[in-house]
Amino acid sequence: MDAQLKKGLLDVCVLAALRKEESYGYKIISDIAPYIEISESTLYPILKRLEGSGAVTTHSREYNGRLRKYYQITDKGLERIVEFIEDLKEFERIYQFIIGGKQ
Repeated sequence: MDAQLKKGLLDVCVLAALRKEESYGYKIISDIAPYIEISESTLYPILKRLEGSGAVTTHSREYNGRLRKYYQITDKGLERIVEFIEDLKEFERIYQFIIGGKQ
């Protein structure tokens, strides 16, 4: 898969994993892994980028005697998911054109 396309997909997958509830790194990876390959070294730069853009917020909470960083989606992150779904509709039209289907 094209690296830039996968990057955009991963961003939205991370946001989708946070849509129902806040979460932390390992759990986000576990939630996404059945659908698309992602590693810790890929996830954390994505989370940092999403935080920088205002799509997620963070807070730390103690868990088993150490701090765990939790991520929560913002309204801006939810809007990004909606934009992605709209983009998919356009991709579907292009895909249909490429394979020779309906235009």
